[in-house]
Amino acid sequence: MDDLTSGQIEALRDLSRKRDGEPVPFVNIADARTLTELGLAERSREGWNITPAGAALLARMAAS
Repeated sequence: MDDLTSGQIEALRDLSRKRDGEPVPFVNIADARTLTELGLAERSREGWNITPAGAALLARMAAS
């Protein structure tokens, strides 16, 4: 997962903030689709959501 682009990382951070109830800008669809393919995000009726794997990746990134 070290090969995520800066846009994909930002989209993942936005999805994390969305999960926490914060307002976030629209997520780039191409970035969100890639995150979905990697299992880091998922699509729902409410839009894109971070998965537990995505949250764990962000936590690992913050710790390093």
